[in-house]
Amino acid sequence: MSDRTIARQVPLLLLFFLYVSSTAQGQVSYSIPEEMAKGSVVGNIAQDLGLDLKRLKSGKARIYSNDKADYIELNKDRGLLIVKERIDREALCGQTTPCALHFQIILENPMEFYSVTVEVTDVNDNSPSFKKNEMKFKISESTVPGVKFILERAVDSDVGTNGVQTYSLKPNDNFALKLQNQADGGKTVEMILQKPLDREKEEHITLILTAVDGGDPTLTGTAEIHVTVQDANDNAPAFTHAMYKATISENSQKGTLVTTVSASDADYGSNGKITYSITNSVDNIHDLFEINEVDGDLRVIGNIDYEESHHYEIHVQASDEGGLTDSTKVVVDVIDTNDNKPVINIMSKLTTIAEDAKLGTVITMINIQDQDSAENGKVHCSIDDHIPFTLKSTSNNFFSLVTDDSLDREMNPSYNITIACSDEGSPSLSNSMTLSLQISDVNDNAPVFEKSSYEAFILENNSPGLSIFTVKANDADWNQNARVSYLLEESVINGVSVSGYVSVNAESGVIHAVRSFDYEQIKSFTFRVRAQDGGSPPLSSNVSVKIIIQDQNDNAPQILYPVQTSGSLVAEIVPRSADVGYLVTKVVAVDVDSGQNAWLSYKLQKATDRALFEVGPQNGEVRTIRPISDKDAVKQKLTVIVEDNGQPSRSATVNVNVALADSFPEILSEFNEAKQDREFNDSLTFYLILALAVVSFLFIVSVIAILSVKCYRWRRERMYYKSNGHLPVIPYYPPLYADAGGTETLKHVYNYEVCRTTDSRRSDFKYGRPCTQSIISLDTSGTQTLTQKSLLCEDADDQQKPPNPDWRFNQNQRPGPSGAAATPDMAVGTGPWPQPPTEAEQLQALMAAANEKREGNHMQIFLGKVSEATNTLTPGTMGLSTRYSPQFTLQHVPDYRQNVYIPGSTATLTSNPQQQQQQQQMQQQMQMGPQQMGPQQALPPPQAAAAGPGAGPGADPGAMGQPEAPKAAQTPASKKKSTKKEKK
Repeated sequence: MSDRTIARQVPLLLLFFLYVSSTAQGQVSYSIPEEMAKGSVVGNIAQDLGLDLKRLKSGKARIYSNDKADYIELNKDRGLLIVKERIDREALCGQTTPCALHFQIILENPMEFYSVTVEVTDVNDNSPSFKKNEMKFKISESTVPGVKFILERAVDSDVGTNGVQTYSLKPNDNFALKLQNQADGGKTVEMILQKPLDREKEEHITLILTAVDGGDPTLTGTAEIHVTVQDANDNAPAFTHAMYKATISENSQKGTLVTTVSASDADYGSNGKITYSITNSVDNIHDLFEINEVDGDLRVIGNIDYEESHHYEIHVQASDEGGLTDSTKVVVDVIDTNDNKPVINIMSKLTTIAEDAKLGTVITMINIQDQDSAENGKVHCSIDDHIPFTLKSTSNNFFSLVTDDSLDREMNPSYNITIACSDEGSPSLSNSMTLSLQISDVNDNAPVFEKSSYEAFILENNSPGLSIFTVKANDADWNQNARVSYLLEESVINGVSVSGYVSVNAESGVIHAVRSFDYEQIKSFTFRVRAQDGGSPPLSSNVSVKIIIQDQNDNAPQILYPVQTSGSLVAEIVPRSADVGYLVTKVVAVDVDSGQNAWLSYKLQKATDRALFEVGPQNGEVRTIRPISDKDAVKQKLTVIVEDNGQPSRSATVNVNVALADSFPEILSEFNEAKQDREFNDSLTFYLILALAVVSFLFIVSVIAILSVKCYRWRRERMYYKSNGHLPVIPYYPPLYADAGGTETLKHVYNYEVCRTTDSRRSDFKYGRPCTQSIISLDTSGTQTLTQKSLLCEDADDQQKPPNPDWRFNQNQRPGPSGAAATPDMAVGTGPWPQPPTEAEQLQALMAAANEKREGNHMQIFLGKVSEATNTLTPGTMGLSTRYSPQFTLQHVPDYRQNVYIPGSTATLTSNPQQQQQQQQMQQQMQMGPQQMGPQQALPPPQAAAAGPGAGPGADPGAMGQPEAPKAAQTPASKKKSTKKEKK
């Protein structure tokens, strides 16, 4: 299309007429011109149908059309129909008028549809054109004026006034045009000779044929006519009929004869030879039909389809050799045959529907099309009768599939619905379509227990949490609606909530025992379990559960008679004159168990004389089985055992005291002596047990001490081996070595051995020393007044002061172990270093070191009651003996060899009483005054002090009287023996 042509169409597009008509069936019609721009508004469908914009959105409004191309689209936001694609009326409808688009507007929830018709009006957008740009004619010069020549008609795709309206011929000296209207609305163009032709003057004539349409502005098309003037041929062919009619069935085979046309020519020879041809140039006649040029037979060469065209008009021309022609028209009507089966189109459908959907719910809307006509195009549709659905016809060829019965997903979770449609042709053609529909679940089924009631058994004395049995409920629903949870319904059993007896697993329904049951307290109980599904709202059902507790033999028989008392002795008196079978007593017992667990049997376990008594196995009666003789003891003791019949059996015993006597005093004397013997035996047993416990304790303490010593020696040897014999030499410093000048105190050098773990950062390590120490010091004024000083605790981080190198004490004043003493041949203040510690002192230090290791994070060294001797002394401090400072008075200084405290145990090794007594006497003698002793006299060693306060240095130790050994304490056994001797 040229730019000039488009420019002429703009005013037409602005002035197009749009009309809307609404029918009672919900149909709307619009009229628009062709070639509208994309996005142009066709009409306000929401306003014309009376629909709200929200309804268009919620109903998911859309367009349903059977056309292959979508020319119109729906704008749901504005409710407008707009042009989606450019519409060419000629391509859409061809020469058919009126030209219209038919489609439906589909809405859901609920389903609705409206029919819309959009008529497309023609616009003069096509120019007339000729199939052949050139037309050639051979005209004899003898042709008389008035002879007409049929010209090819111009083709214009437009219709109506926009089609070809008139023709013009230039130049028009010899020829003139004549137009004749046809029944189909077309025009026949005839060129009429007005003046005779003269071949000698003009042999070839060229004319211009112009076709003009009726549009505004008008469009034209031209073709050239070439006329060759020939010699005389004065008779033109003539058809026998001006119009021929014929009928043919669609789908006729190729070569089928439609009709035969015939024309005659009065000329002779070559001028009378007629040739037939089809002159249609508008449609596809040449593709469907052909004519024999010689005999005029019209035959089928293409596919005749009634649905494409109901009838055809064929223009046939007869021409002779002289160029004279005649024309006729053949009208062919097509007879329809049932060759198209119904086509099922789904407009809208649901794939899932709830099982509680209401009756009449629309599931699917379908449109049925059959292109055949009359009876061949009438369609009937049906579905299976055994499904809860029906097919309703809403309008012509529109059907809705709706529910007509209740749905049950548990019976049929899905349906395959087959829709069968058939026409009324002969033979009838049919088509079918299967729709799959899933039924969604609704919580309409409550859980159902497998049993109407449950009963279970459990043995008493069960362990808490024991699984008793399982309840099971099934729910016919699906997924979450079928998920069953189990709950206990609240109830009270013997004043206790049922949850205190049993519990139920919410998922599996397993019932567990919460407590241990006792058959003697409760024999059975009943409760209810509720099964509840996971639907909304949930549905539930309950069932009664009875738990029966079975008895176990867990109770021993209880003796009711004779009554056992610990304070008094009960005896049955049997006269010696009793006969055989004499009823002595009856043992009465009960068992709180039930059944065979409570069946009791009595047996005589032991007796003083088994040949004298018997016990009834069922009734427990004790009877004599022989006469009583004088040789029988007065006191008879019977032990009766009572057993039940359980598995395993339980038993109880009872002692029956029987007195064989005729008088009460005889019985009383015998039983009093027996009571005393029993008390003596009880006391003896107690002391034996106590002695065994003490000996065991001492043995354990000794083993621990020996192991500690062994461990220490082993570690010391190991350290020596690791150091390859190069150990630092540590001099031995005896404890409490004081500076004579009073300037400084020689402090101890402690050697600590520490064992720590790899994770030592989490351990506490501390060196402890006594926080408060009482020491004896001398006033510097020389008045010999004893005072006490309190030593504050020093920080563990303070560095130890080095020992004072100024040793001013003589040999007698230097501290040393128990064997260190001054010799006569040595000068005072000179001599060897004090003797090394004895083995006893080393053992004491080892035990203190072992205890130090056991303390873990805090290490302290205990040396028993000699702890004062291990502290740091200030100048003038008292030592262990008067050798340290002979001018001072010694008071309450304990001998470290007397009392030794073993760390880690409660035992204290002390000296014997004789040594303690001698020590006290020595201290009393020393308190009498320093004037009785020499100024340089040393404190005698403990061995010498043991000789007594009156013994001199040369006194014989053997002259001292040995102290008398202490008497052993009397035991209860010895007391008892003496008591018996006194009685006898």
